Amino acid sequence: MTIDIEAAAAAPARPFDARRLSRKAALHGTMILLSLVAILPIYWMVATSFRPANDIFSSSLWPSAPSLENYRLVLESLPMFRMLANTLVMAAATAALQVLTGLLAAYALTRWRFRFSGAVHGLIALSWLVPFQVTMIPNYVLATRLGLLDTLTGLVVPNAAAAFAVLILYNAMKSFPREVIEAARMDGAKHWRILWEIVTPNLRAAIASLAVLAFISAWNEYFWPLLLSRKIENSVVQIGLQMFMAQEGNLWGALMAAATLASLPILVIYLILQRQVIESFMKSGLK
Repeated sequence: MTIDIEAAAAAPARPFDARRLSRKAALHGTMILLSLVAILPIYWMVATSFRPANDIFSSSLWPSAPSLENYRLVLESLPMFRMLANTLVMAAATAALQVLTGLLAAYALTRWRFRFSGAVHGLIALSWLVPFQVTMIPNYVLATRLGLLDTLTGLVVPNAAAAFAVLILYNAMKSFPREVIEAARMDGAKHWRILWEIVTPNLRAAIASLAVLAFISAWNEYFWPLLLSRKIENSVVQIGLQMFMAQEGNLWGALMAAATLASLPILVIYLILQRQVIESFMKSGLK
């Protein structure tokens, strides 16, 4: 301890660098400003959800008389918890299936050499650029013939495979050392075992990032559930938000209360898995 104190005392003092300090202050100030810009809409949504009808358009940061009337109206008008459960099941199933199909397709494209494999990869990449409006009519006709209208299965199946998932996992698997796979093949491992016991555990970052993106995308899905759903109790929460928007006028308080309830599960999941989500995005290189 004495030696450490003497060494610290003998060490030359670091010169004051005003330029470096100013750069740090500017960087932190910019990050604080961007954080406020990102948080302000969420805060305003929550604050508006507690405002009574005569205080909706007030410019105060917090309602003078907070009320739960808007939440009561939402819960009385919609089966909100049923819709939240539907959305959770649909988003989780969609994300899981996209990861599964992406893993299988990416492994086939990277490890099996066959004629026109490059063309297949190019077609998958091109299909990512096709807007949903082009495929919604064939998907709707197919769902009708299969009896999937107004079902959660009908919401999941058309999105079970995604070109984005294939491309993300294809790039991750392409950088995986081929020597490891060849060593496993020499030990007698088959492709199925190699994929699930060797390749997949080493792609946790890319898989986690893809799962998060797929889950959020499915949670925010609006157009396809609107096209397929018939009963409000079999629909998702994004359709419920539309119920408070009409030509006569929007019920802003109820709409913000419903939006707060719809955002709450995503925020809770992020708060619980915050470190894992950030690490997965950093390791996979996604921004």
